[in-house]
Amino acid sequence: MNKPEAVQISDRTDNQPHPLTGNEAIARGAWEAGVKVAAAYPGTPSTEILESLGTYDAADVNAEWCTNEKVSVDVAIGASFQGVRAFAAMKHVGLNVAADPVMSQTYVGVNGGLVIAVCDDPGIHSSQNEQDTRLFCRLANVPVLEPADAQEALDFTRLAYDISEEFDTPVILRATTRLSHTRSPVFTGPRETPEDKPFIDDPGKNVVLPAVARVRHPFVVERERKLQEYFDNSPLTRWEKGDTHVGIITNGTSYPYVKEVMPNASILKLASSYPLAKKTVQAFCDSVERVLIVEELEPFIETEVLAMGIPAEGKVFFPRCGEFSPEVIRAGLAKAGLVEAAAETHEWNINPIVRPPVLCAGCPHTGGYMSLRAIDARVTGDIGCYTLAAVEPLRAIDTNVCMGASIGNAVGMAKAGTETKPIVATIGDSTFLHSGIPPLIDAVYSNVDITVLILDNKITAMTGGQDHPGTGKNLRGEDAHQVNYEEICRAVGVTWIRKVDSYDLGGLYQVMREAAAYKGVSVVISNRPCVLDPVKIKGPALRVEAKDCVACQACMNLGCPAITWSDEMYDGHHKVKIDEVACIGCTLCAQVCPSDCVQPVLPVSQ
Repeated sequence: MNKPEAVQISDRTDNQPHPLTGNEAIARGAWEAGVKVAAAYPGTPSTEILESLGTYDAADVNAEWCTNEKVSVDVAIGASFQGVRAFAAMKHVGLNVAADPVMSQTYVGVNGGLVIAVCDDPGIHSSQNEQDTRLFCRLANVPVLEPADAQEALDFTRLAYDISEEFDTPVILRATTRLSHTRSPVFTGPRETPEDKPFIDDPGKNVVLPAVARVRHPFVVERERKLQEYFDNSPLTRWEKGDTHVGIITNGTSYPYVKEVMPNASILKLASSYPLAKKTVQAFCDSVERVLIVEELEPFIETEVLAMGIPAEGKVFFPRCGEFSPEVIRAGLAKAGLVEAAAETHEWNINPIVRPPVLCAGCPHTGGYMSLRAIDARVTGDIGCYTLAAVEPLRAIDTNVCMGASIGNAVGMAKAGTETKPIVATIGDSTFLHSGIPPLIDAVYSNVDITVLILDNKITAMTGGQDHPGTGKNLRGEDAHQVNYEEICRAVGVTWIRKVDSYDLGGLYQVMREAAAYKGVSVVISNRPCVLDPVKIKGPALRVEAKDCVACQACMNLGCPAITWSDEMYDGHHKVKIDEVACIGCTLCAQVCPSDCVQPVLPVSQ
């Protein structure tokens, strides 16, 4: 059962490949497949997919940021109901938010093709956990496609729509950080223009009542069998014959690493871990003397193969944690006795400088967290740049769980009745719209004594500066309705609301003291744009007059990367200096300086 070396999707319009990242290739694949509606919430490593789709003609594809991942899937489902091809994108933890509609839509099926791109983050480069989406796919009975490079990312995205419509199912396209952000040559093709389908007026399919779900569940089970048969006979499942002493079953970005380290092995490259192409797997395993399974994160394929009664080996040699690389694969294969271990070299003896993550120079969140330290608050944090305030020197966040959890966590702490400190929940503007409003309603409804600090920096900053309903701009930079946070807070019942400039430390300290003393739910909205997005803000830079510096180190408590130690000393302590290039002139250091040694850099007289 020898599979072809490549999957032929269509005639290519370009003779020359384009250097695309995996995310750009997924976006191109969605466009080529004729997607008309695309929606997402930004989250690394998936963000660039929708940003790339936003560069295509708006007449072709309506691409918009949504307030959260569930909303994006709801929007895509609605477009599918109307008979057009629809697309949603998110990172792995975003799929948790979107799980509710996905679990139901798998029973409903599709009208227009429905594909959801989910980008996992092995190695936890920019996430709060390490999660394997394949486990969710099996839970939801949704087939998954796992491209190994950018060309497959494009091709598999296009194929996903054919699979979706042929088998009446949503399809998950699973990428990982390495695929999402690695650039490789990609041949592109033309855009399909499938005919729009009429809405299917069938409550027995579209309305998931218990009676409907009971009828649809056997369909889902039978669909799994048909999809398994499809992957058994599809060129997507690629068998590369080689040395029969060992056979390696692998998928996704693990495949090129295996090829690099052990190019002569027999390899079964799976395009889908679920449903597993069991007949092909059985035939492959029967053809070799020993079976190894190389897969990132969970032993998903391994568990399925062992359940088939095949004595395969996998996680005994390869880790369940972290991202794979050729070095990791070589180490695992060396443990299995199949290759020589990499020779240890001692030519380099490099001790890298420790660089803990810090907020940007002049970040408007800094003042807010300084004020929380000043009132000695118990602080529940949230997802965003401001999570960096958990580390020294700010050290002002006590908990951080997931998007929107800060306010609910604060409510729970207040209800526990054991905390003696003021309880403050901090949440960013985009996160507040994502999932912060329902717990704020609960806080008012529960009549607890908490303060909510909304850190409004007017952008989705951590993922690179995307717009959201609070910025007044849409994905394409066009004017849109701008949400008013103060009005939202009043609408849900908050009566104590103050807005304050994040760079006014005195005013911010005073407002936070008043908010913490208030009985009930108080809301403080700090209002300063991000210093980097959408454009870098920079005022007159500051410098330290060394002769006046008393080395009190008060400015060092800001954690500003523009402030460093100098070689000059005062009473045995190093004085400080300011990098005038990095400084944006926020003046926070000047406000905390007791000696008035921080002064603006005056322009040179002409």
